[in-house]
Amino acid sequence: MSLHAANGQKEMDTIDDNVSIEIKSLETSLRGKFEALYPLSSDCCIYRIPKKIRQSNEGLFTLYLVSIGPLHHGREELQAMEEHKIRYLQQFLQRTQINLKDFLIFIKNKEERLRNCYAETIPLGSQDFVEMILLDSVFLIEFLLRYSFRNVVTSGDRIFVKPSLIKDIRHDIWSVENQIPFFILEDLIELARTRMIDECYEGVFMSKLISEFSSGLCELLSIDRSLIEINFSEAKHFPDLLKRCIEPPDHELDTRNESIYYPTPPTITELHQAGVKFRVGSHNTLLDIRFDKGTLEIPKLRIKNVWFYLLNVRIFEGLHCKTNYMNDYALLLSLLVSSPKDAELLIQNGIIENKESVAASTFCQQLGNNGRMKYKKFYYTGLARDLNAYCKSPWHKWKANLKQNYFNTPWASISVSAAVILLLLTLTQTVCSIIAL
Repeated sequence: MSLHAANGQKEMDTIDDNVSIEIKSLETSLRGKFEALYPLSSDCCIYRIPKKIRQSNEGLFTLYLVSIGPLHHGREELQAMEEHKIRYLQQFLQRTQINLKDFLIFIKNKEERLRNCYAETIPLGSQDFVEMILLDSVFLIEFLLRYSFRNVVTSGDRIFVKPSLIKDIRHDIWSVENQIPFFILEDLIELARTRMIDECYEGVFMSKLISEFSSGLCELLSIDRSLIEINFSEAKHFPDLLKRCIEPPDHELDTRNESIYYPTPPTITELHQAGVKFRVGSHNTLLDIRFDKGTLEIPKLRIKNVWFYLLNVRIFEGLHCKTNYMNDYALLLSLLVSSPKDAELLIQNGIIENKESVAASTFCQQLGNNGRMKYKKFYYTGLARDLNAYCKSPWHKWKANLKQNYFNTPWASISVSAAVILLLLTLTQTVCSIIAL
């Protein structure tokens, strides 16, 4: 035994009885906490927003009307929607011969898997948890059903007679904290379909309902709507589905950059001064930004209402995923558009859809806030390198300067051409005069 270990053992032997009792009590308490820990699971996919991010965007993440799942369950300001959940459950049961007890048993049997989907221990008892999952799941199913098929809406439905309520609920449904797993929605509607009273659920699948519900968002974010149904089976919940639809199909990183830093791309203004042309990207993914033969293609970005959705995807990606596509897109955008002048150039070229350049540049900067850079794993390394190389070429800058300052209008072109012709004539006359001598 070493001298240090021997001294440690001697100190332990000299502890008096009272202290020993305290230590044993502390040991028992800690071991009890070990046993109380909820086991970690690979099913975990629903998280609470980090405090730092929430504080800087508090209003953005505040739920408007409805809690979905346990993280905001029981909040006083959301209680008004609980009555609607019960009404929707009653109408849901009227469409199937599966009774309420069977649905409760069905969820009870999946309780452990459902709890495992949350990154924190849910304090609700089993009975309250099962009730909450049933009410929230059926509310989503019925809301999406009514959204897609308005003939299902009853005359007493107070949600669908007020468009503002639909808009607020849509916001809450996409919130990263306000989620329940897709699998339970799919399973419940499948169970209801096995013994239908009418044909309301015939041919109705969650993937189709969510596709219809997401149609406006797909247009807003330049997403091919077919990607909703294609990615539904693999998605865990709404933010995960949106992430899968936004991220590029090609998941390969540019590994040519062996340095410990990533290349910072020039700003849009700097690119313009080097003669780079800007064009609206023709590809069906927001993150597919390309540079080829002096033209930078960026998919259209509609500033209005996209901030909330893109930030939700970024937060979920940071908490759950190994990939950094949304994070890297946000960083790239904030570096390209660092001033209102940068934004104005993109607005003029139809890439950004927004009337105010100041607001557009602010949006790009805020989107990139708290972005994290993983060295050698930046998705746009190759793009940034190519843009820098183009800007460093003196020929490109000279040509752009000539075009922008001397050939920017027809009259300017005529004036420059006339001046050149006059210069050539003068030079010719001078040469002829010298020869004549």
